[in-house]
Amino acid sequence: MTTAAAPSPLSALRTPLAIIVAGCLIAMVGFGVRSVFGLFLEPMTLAKGWDRETFALAMAIQNLLWGMGVPVAGALADRYGPTRVMVLGALVYAAGVWGMAIAESAWALHAFAGILTGLGVAFTAFSITMAAMAKVVGPERRSLVLGLGTAAGSFGQVVFSPLGQALIGEFGWHPALLILAATTLFIIPLAFILPNDPNPKGEVVSNQSISEALREATGHRGYMLLTLGFFVCGFHVAFITVHFPAYTRDIGLGAEVGAYSIAIVGLFNIAGSFLSGAAGQRWSKKCGLSFIYFARAITIGALLMAPKTEFTIYAFAAVMGLLWLSTVPLTTGIVAQVFGVRYMATLFGIVFFSHQVGSFLGVWLGGRLYDTMGSYDPMWWAGIVLGLLAALVHLPINERPLARLSPNTP
Repeated sequence: MTTAAAPSPLSALRTPLAIIVAGCLIAMVGFGVRSVFGLFLEPMTLAKGWDRETFALAMAIQNLLWGMGVPVAGALADRYGPTRVMVLGALVYAAGVWGMAIAESAWALHAFAGILTGLGVAFTAFSITMAAMAKVVGPERRSLVLGLGTAAGSFGQVVFSPLGQALIGEFGWHPALLILAATTLFIIPLAFILPNDPNPKGEVVSNQSISEALREATGHRGYMLLTLGFFVCGFHVAFITVHFPAYTRDIGLGAEVGAYSIAIVGLFNIAGSFLSGAAGQRWSKKCGLSFIYFARAITIGALLMAPKTEFTIYAFAAVMGLLWLSTVPLTTGIVAQVFGVRYMATLFGIVFFSHQVGSFLGVWLGGRLYDTMGSYDPMWWAGIVLGLLAALVHLPINERPLARLSPNTP
């Protein structure tokens, strides 16, 4: 007579609600810590005697390694489950931020803040947690849950932006980075709540391999257009995250204005992400994306034309916040809707790599052009042009689910 294996003590915790809460908290910590690095640009460069391009290149490398690591982390999470991937990522993330604090040379800054932190962010990415969350709800709630996960990351930005500025003001930039490094370790216990079951709820079970899924996606024109369009999102978001606090100082405003602006972006992004997910549940996701990119271009143009007052900066941050990561629920939603969620972390990881190539250029070019031209204006104009192009790129995407996802498909 054989006895059934005893259930894991954690299995009782892995209810859909618990998984969604854990995923949201991971997104909040991981994205929140990452979002405040721009606050360290001025104090670190002044203390070390570096120019802005040196710091910007470290952040650009971080974004690139983040993008390169996400497809690998996604593939590992799809195959082995997200828990081990997240634990490894949190350890690497903490080590990278710690190394950023002690870096005494440009190459050390690029190695720790760039390479190591970038990989740590990749292996704790909100794309992995959202894929885990999407697998425990049916298709009728999936877009809404994706919006909730994105909003949680934004809430991390709301919390950590003023917290990061307060830590810098109270203790200095070096202890502030050490505290942030320790904070990333809170991801580890939360990661054990995420499910390791690869079978999604409410979807036809597929024997498709990961290589077959990749060939299927890369042969789909809409997937390639989605990947191309997400480049622009990365360009916008990374440039503003890293350089906007310094931009507000350059136009004569206080350091707190930049910190509050990033917090306002995160605050309004909570509403924007949630509304985007809810809208994507009812209406065309590609049209929603086209509208968001067009609205971003208009908002940046308005910033350039308006008087540079605190009100203007806060108004820009609020509107941009509504448009900030509201692209994510719709972009991930299209991937899940067309291809299913079995390999969602992998497929979105590739789309996200394009986002991070845009992030690399947005961050690095921002520092490069500022050091050579003394102004961020060329970057703002580039953001307008790219926003308009992205609005056009999304319109031809075919959002229909593939035939193999139908229960009636033989």
